[in-house]
Amino acid sequence: MTLGSTTPALAAELRAAVSGPARFDPGTRALYATDASNYRQVPTGVVFPRSTDDVLAAVDIAARHGVAVTSRGAGTSIAGNACGTGIVLDFARHLDRVLEIDPDRRTARVQPGVVLDSLRAAAGEHGLTFGPDPSTHSRCTLGGMIGNNSCGTHSVAWGKTVDNVHSLDVLLADGTRLEVGATPDHELDARCARQDRIGALHRELRALRDDVGDLVRTSFPDLTRRVSGYNLDQLLPENGFHLARALVGTEGGCATVLGATVRLVEAPPARAVAVLGFPDTYAAADEVPRLRGLDVLAIEGLSAELVDVVRRRNPRSPALALLPGGRSWLLVETGGPDAAAARRAAEQVVGAMGRRAESAVHVDPARTGALWKIREEGSGYSTRMAGSERWSGWEDAAVPPERLGAYLREFDALLERFGRRGITYGHYGDGCIHVRIDFDLSAAAGAADYRRFLEAATDLVVSHGGSVSGEHGDGQARSELLSRMYPPEVIAAFERFKDAFDPAGLLNPGQIARPRPLDADLRLLVAPPRVDGRTELALHADGGDLAAATRRCVGMGKCLNTTGGVMCPSYRATRDEEHSTRGRAHLLFEMLAGDVVDQGWRSPEVRDALDLCLSCKGCKTDCPVDVDMATYKAEFLHRHYRHRVRPAAHYSMGFLPLWLALGARAPRLTGRLLSGPASGLLKRLGGIDPRRAIPQPAPRTLQAWWSRRAPRRTTGSPSVLLFPDTFTNHFDPGIGRDAVAALEALGHSVTLPRSPVCCGLTWYSTGQLGTARTALTRTARTLDRGLPVIGLEPSCTAFLRTDALELAPDDPAVTALAAATRTFAEWVEPALPEHPTPEAERSALVQMHCHQYSDLGFGADRAVLAASGVRADVLDSGCCGLAGNFGFERGHYEVSMACAEHGLLPAVRAAEPGTEVVADGFSCRTQLHQATGTRAVHLASLLAERLGVRAN
Repeated sequence: MTLGSTTPALAAELRAAVSGPARFDPGTRALYATDASNYRQVPTGVVFPRSTDDVLAAVDIAARHGVAVTSRGAGTSIAGNACGTGIVLDFARHLDRVLEIDPDRRTARVQPGVVLDSLRAAAGEHGLTFGPDPSTHSRCTLGGMIGNNSCGTHSVAWGKTVDNVHSLDVLLADGTRLEVGATPDHELDARCARQDRIGALHRELRALRDDVGDLVRTSFPDLTRRVSGYNLDQLLPENGFHLARALVGTEGGCATVLGATVRLVEAPPARAVAVLGFPDTYAAADEVPRLRGLDVLAIEGLSAELVDVVRRRNPRSPALALLPGGRSWLLVETGGPDAAAARRAAEQVVGAMGRRAESAVHVDPARTGALWKIREEGSGYSTRMAGSERWSGWEDAAVPPERLGAYLREFDALLERFGRRGITYGHYGDGCIHVRIDFDLSAAAGAADYRRFLEAATDLVVSHGGSVSGEHGDGQARSELLSRMYPPEVIAAFERFKDAFDPAGLLNPGQIARPRPLDADLRLLVAPPRVDGRTELALHADGGDLAAATRRCVGMGKCLNTTGGVMCPSYRATRDEEHSTRGRAHLLFEMLAGDVVDQGWRSPEVRDALDLCLSCKGCKTDCPVDVDMATYKAEFLHRHYRHRVRPAAHYSMGFLPLWLALGARAPRLTGRLLSGPASGLLKRLGGIDPRRAIPQPAPRTLQAWWSRRAPRRTTGSPSVLLFPDTFTNHFDPGIGRDAVAALEALGHSVTLPRSPVCCGLTWYSTGQLGTARTALTRTARTLDRGLPVIGLEPSCTAFLRTDALELAPDDPAVTALAAATRTFAEWVEPALPEHPTPEAERSALVQMHCHQYSDLGFGADRAVLAASGVRADVLDSGCCGLAGNFGFERGHYEVSMACAEHGLLPAVRAAEPGTEVVADGFSCRTQLHQATGTRAVHLASLLAERLGVRAN
């Protein structure tokens, strides 16, 4: 896709005028071509303003060139509000500060790119919070919330964003900057008397109010979740001619928000959740009016289908056991000064229901958090169900709560009439329903059906006195439908309102006023895959089709979280969309489309984005739609470098098992080479960062020790095969000896293979799939003894159990090996109660390996630690940052260390003296040792010590 003739001059001016980056390269344009919606509009360029002056300059330059401007926060807009063909201003990168908290006035002054959770954390120090809280609260920005008039779980208690905005600092497309808020009559008169742009604006808006005030009062739906259209009601005298609130929900189409002063509310110190179970969704909805009269903070609905998805995805989810009987549930949150008061309020909710619902009350934050996680990630969970791809579009319509049950019955009938499937859930307390529907958006006939459905659904919601948008704004998905919701006079008033602020139509055009067609710019239709996406790897979940895999990402942006879980360490280190899971998925999608990213599998844009992917697999678990970027990266590297010279690290570290096997023949010489003067040359030749020390192989491998060990038998005990992975075998054989000792002490007969074995992980992660497959299948045949295979290195264990089936899906020996593979903890945990260990507790910090987090689980490890008398603090610190070959590669050191400093290293430095550090992963132990001097221990060594059989 070529750029217009004005672009070079525009780009040059922007780069000269703004201090932040201004990017016009294909990769950046592809990254910002979509948000979390069904739409795609490729921008001319993207500006990342560092200051308000940057915003002023960028808007001025764009206006002089006649180029539209779209403001963007986290890019989680579901209706297509945050993508446009002009200049996109990304506020989230730099303009992200809380400027002031005033606890006395209960207000906060913020920049537009501040993340909601950052504001809530700052306000929380004063016992306050910002009321609206969408499910994307960990990454959505206040500017985006203001643009969309976001709501969230607690709108029952604290309203929409519009109800919580005090004033705005805004910029018009012509460069006029003004502070807007409530406007008393005398101030309005004074502003209207001004003979400048501000005076003209106020005169036009006052005239608009006078012309349509009565029409607004009679034609706007009377419900708390009316988000569709402009807030013309805020111009009415009874609302104080509140221009700030009138601009909330305008989706950046009237003014650019430079800053905001928002209202804060008191945060209850304690909360409880009453969970009410009903026989079906309709029964739950019918009871909502009864609950609205109670003093509650939230009333949220969960469907059985959503819970079933959680049960399939994560059968160990603690939330499942917390639900009472039923096939539909309401989560009703209450608050109080302490846990007892919150519980009493929740029990009053249960009492109000009587026998109409089964019930349970939960106060423990861990339990309530597990329940809310189901609700918050519902939009992701519901996109892939029953083998279908499901999409937003009719995402968040709202009706008066007393009409909710009737609406849901008719809506389900509408789905059936169109032959569509969708799962409803959401903010039942305000009558706002979320749903993802299995539209066919990849064909013209499907797009026409999409239009017919949305029109029919609009007529249905309007018949119930509702709003086509109850939370996410109108955007391209719903703006065209406003003419079915409002009379023509109101639509004309919307256009007058837009023109008063933006007569040239340069700010986010096509949203709300003079809308773009809802079936135009559909991403799957306008950018179908033109590059062959069939994969070498099986990609079982997507039928071997990378195009289907990239469609998993719906843009909700959980990978933009900066705390909790593992995903996505490279984004946390760089704060760059390109280095998020979502960004990489979007680039792969665009690579297959082939018009912006136009070099297919040879794409430098995709290569560069994947270069900083640590292959940690955090996304495989943390992403609600199961994006597996580590697998996609392996496939891409395989295709990208096929028949080409590879980076040096692919030869040095990809072939690490071979080099170590050769070095083991002359261990002393190998040690001198790796630690002596030649090490610098070896690093340069091998693509290794000079700041990294090359780990030293042990003088004797685990297999060599085993071959010389006197045979031991444990009569009548089950036999197991200990897998001598490359890292344990060559670098840490002591861990293997401890594992043997611990297993034998627990009554197991242990054996090791005498011939070399390797799972193939190092070749796989560098995209050398043919060699990896050869190593894997050879190992599978060697180990095909019908014994359980016990892994010590989490990355290799996870590879044997999961990735091996993607690499060699049709090899029966590989399938058998995957089924036989166990972690050390999984195997020893059942035997520990019979073998008591010392009672004295000791403390330990535990760094869970990313691949264990994503593929293996950690429940057995917790049990082994507890049974071993260890009081374990399992860190929620994310990836260690070394991640196999990643942290050693030249060009990755800074990101690697930034990942480690995110949580792991500070936690280790802050630990009390004598605290053990446990890390099963070789990469984790190496990173810790090289960064802090800490020598972390493996669980096998810790258990062997507690059993009194540790080798060293």
